[in-house]
This record gives sequence, C-alpha cells and structure tokens, in this order.
Amino acid sequence: MAGYGQFCPMAKAMEVLDERWTLLVVRELLLGSTHFNELRRGVPKMSPALLSKRLRTLERAGIVQQRGEGKRTSYHLTDSGQELVTVVTALNEWGVRWIGSLGRADLDPHLLFWDMRRTIPIDVWPRQRTVVEFGLTDVEPKVARWWLVVAADQAEVCDFDPGFEVDARLTCSLRTLTEIWRGDLAWPLALRAEMVTVSAAEDVRRAVPSWLGQSSAARIPRPRPQLQS
Repeated sequence: MAGYGQFCPMAKAMEVLDERWTLLVVRELLLGSTHFNELRRGVPKMSPALLSKRLRTLERAGIVQQRGEGKRTSYHLTDSGQELVTVVTALNEWGVRWIGSLGRADLDPHLLFWDMRRTIPIDVWPRQRTVVEFGLTDVEPKVARWWLVVAADQAEVCDFDPGFEVDARLTCSLRTLTEIWRGDLAWPLALRAEMVTVSAAEDVRRAVPSWLGQSSAARIPRPRPQLQS
C-alpha cells in the first residue's frame, strides 16, 4: 500500500498494519496458529492468495518469521510481532465495550467451534474423555449439531457424531452461544432465562460453564520468550 507520507510513528506503523485482515492474521498467530491451514481456519473468509500476500508483507516488515520449507512451513511472530499483543488486546477490549451488536453475517458455527477447540481451559476438564454435544436451534440442520471431545489434554471438534458417550447436551441458538463465548451474556443469566439448556448429571451441569470459559480473544497470551534465529 502507499505510505501516508508522515513522520508520525503511528502513521508508519499503520502503513504495515491497517491493510484489511492484517491484524486478524496477527491475532491468529498470537493465539498459537503457526501453519497456513490453521491460519485459514481462523480467518475463513480470507482467500488463500490474500493470506499468503499478508504473510509476505508481515515477513518483510520483520513481524513474522517463516520456518521450514515446502509443506512443513510454519509462521511465527518475531519479538516485534509479539509486542503487538498489547494492540490486539486493547482493540478486543474496546470492541467488547463499544461495538457490542452482532449481525447475522457475524455468526459462523465453524469459526465459533474452532475458537472453542483451540482455547477452552482444558486444565479444568475431567481427566477422562469428556464429550459435550451442542444442538443449535437457529441454523440449517447440516450445521446444527457439534461435538466437543476433550481427552488426554487435547480438544477436538466434530460436526459428525464421534460415537462416544455424551456427558452433556447443550441446546441454544448460535447467537446465544456466541454471546456467551464472547462474554456478552453471562452463563447464570442465560441459564435462568432458559436461553440455553444443559442436559447432564447435576455435577456436570454445574461444571459446563467453567469448561467452556470465554473466547480466545479475551485470553490472548502475553508475549512468549524471544525467538531464536
């Protein structure tokens, strides 16, 4: 993109960062995505060609470092890229405070469950395999049922029945689940208002809110140790 022609450090930074999708790619890298397909899942409406272009731009700016070759290529934030955690976190907090409304186009079950899969607080889940089934009431039948499987300190999401015993069944609209995940809607209020129902043994039912936690954007990690070149 053309420069702003200003000596202001903010203007110089925005020459790199204010192209469409760029900060969302940085967000994905901060959240631990390192491979191209992982990045694509976090920005599913971004074309592969544009994602490649943005990664090259970030590499030239010294914000991203590419490692490996061919299919084993991975992308990592450099020290300067890690410092963008403060920018991304501040934008997220500002968005929660001031840009609260969600349009229909903002609701995507694939993106929601991908975000859950990678950032739910696994350490509070039971040590044995645990399965939560989700039934979404306001979407097409083909994307209305999802399964979250946590076992051996790993989480997986399925859009087909994995065949395991289900420990809890959660039913609500995609909008409600998204608002809970974003932190816009508190679990106690959603349960009292019957906006969401959880069918499970009582101890599991009480635990489900802590299992699901909040969105990854609300828990972007602090900068990691410096990368070794």
